[in-house]
Amino acid sequence: MKARSDELQVFVSVIECGSISAAAEQSGQTPSAISRTLSRLEAKLGTTLINRTTRRMELTEEGRFFLERAQQILAQMEDLEEHLALRQQSPAGRLRINAAVPFMLHVVVPHIGEFRAAYPDIQLELNTDDLNIDLLEQRTDIAIRIGVLADSSLHARALGSTPLHILASPNYLATHGTPRAVADLAGHVLVGFSQIDSLNAWPLRHGNEDRLTITPTLSASSGETIRQLAIAGQGIVCLSHFMTHADISAGRLVPILAKASNGSRQPIHAVYYRNSQLALRIQCFLDFIDEVLRRQ
Repeated sequence: MKARSDELQVFVSVIECGSISAAAEQSGQTPSAISRTLSRLEAKLGTTLINRTTRRMELTEEGRFFLERAQQILAQMEDLEEHLALRQQSPAGRLRINAAVPFMLHVVVPHIGEFRAAYPDIQLELNTDDLNIDLLEQRTDIAIRIGVLADSSLHARALGSTPLHILASPNYLATHGTPRAVADLAGHVLVGFSQIDSLNAWPLRHGNEDRLTITPTLSASSGETIRQLAIAGQGIVCLSHFMTHADISAGRLVPILAKASNGSRQPIHAVYYRNSQLALRIQCFLDFIDEVLRRQ
């Protein structure tokens, strides 16, 4: 006879609550019922999980082994139930989303109508910030972050990655010439970031180096500002594909030095605090943006 999920739940509850009586009170059962369930579970497994006396309980070696795996199984069952609920319910309520301006303008906003049509009861609040924010302080449910994540207590879901392009407008290249090698950039106007130095490390191989760290001639704090400067013919830039693919297709920006690219990509993550009351709304939006990025 195999162990049942309710027996696993009783066993885990006893350990987490610290006693049979506390687990009984939490579950609305009697202590004798909890004790019988534990005994039945141990009989099925053919081993003692908890050494019990009137004064104390102590996990056996087998009990410690079983506890870790029982917790994993119950967590997987909870996730499965949430996903099933997502398919059966209509998520509702306010969902606060934060992203850098370029991601919000080029990935989120163009598809908001589609999302609202699918989930009309979700009330969206879209906020932008080019620097990482404190989710709790800003009362944010989901933040989209581009680049490598720092260690954090937040939950994160990978949404894919985006290549970086070295770009300039046709007008700029017609006036200043097209760089044919990385060394040629020394004679050009380079537009970079003013606040995050790591964004000024361009993915270009040169000599024995895998990246080129530039000193911007012209700088800005926002990637969208840098994009507009490039379109206006003010210099050469390094920007993500998700915010420039439409400009490249339309001929507003031209990729250059593609053969010198090291092929690196920027990871895209959604970060959030796990909260069961928001799980459905969060899951809906994460699945939606994941699909949007796959289309690009």
